[in-house]
Amino acid sequence: MSRPIVLCFSGHDPSGGAGIQADIEAIASHRCHAASIVTALTEQDSRNVKKLIPQRAEDILSQAETLLNDFTVAACKIGLIGDAEVARAIAQVLRQYPTVPVVLDPVLAAGGGTELAGRQLIDVIVSELLPLTTLLTPNSDEARRLSGQTDLADCARWLQQRGAEYVLITGTHENSELVHNRLYMPDGLNQTFNWERLPHHYHGSGCTLASTIAALLAQGLDMFTAVSEAQEFTWQSLAAAYLPGTGQHHPDRLFWVET
Repeated sequence: MSRPIVLCFSGHDPSGGAGIQADIEAIASHRCHAASIVTALTEQDSRNVKKLIPQRAEDILSQAETLLNDFTVAACKIGLIGDAEVARAIAQVLRQYPTVPVVLDPVLAAGGGTELAGRQLIDVIVSELLPLTTLLTPNSDEARRLSGQTDLADCARWLQQRGAEYVLITGTHENSELVHNRLYMPDGLNQTFNWERLPHHYHGSGCTLASTIAALLAQGLDMFTAVSEAQEFTWQSLAAAYLPGTGQHHPDRLFWVET
């Protein structure tokens, strides 16, 4: 039986909590196949990123061409990009497939605080990638940094005006008893999803959410249903999280196979 293919542009996290490994686990958990293009190598552990090593833009383009000459992609997911030239290369690929849904998780900083995107990369994300994005999934800090706005509704409107069709702003970084995730839709409506705040800090929660949404879109679900179901899956993976090192907990994206 064939499985829908999700093309992932993400960084490699040697600790296994985030990045390409998170994408592959989440996508496979939803009976899709992950085709992966590594945008950047990193030196990191479960606490923080020590070094970011972006890949060459020409290699990104070459690998994408090779894959796309063989595979028919049902959705794309973008995570850690690395630098502005890689962002431009990704945009060049996506422009060739305007009907394929794109989920962009704008990874701007590591959980430990290391900056992973400078001003030039942010400018390219806004000018070249947002117009190609079906769903943008920033946390509240990322939404404010991308848009320059303070109020989250203003952030979403600004990001939609730059091209993102849907914006899902996650609320784990906000000072609130519950976690409020807000989905802003093209018709001007929005929906707030309220989740119990779990006790730990998690490495790879954003990757898990974005790649799960991409997999569900690849399976043919509508956006609202995909966003709803992906949040449930992500929350369950965080509730089952484990501690492989001395830093953040890692989501268990295979919780559903355990007895």
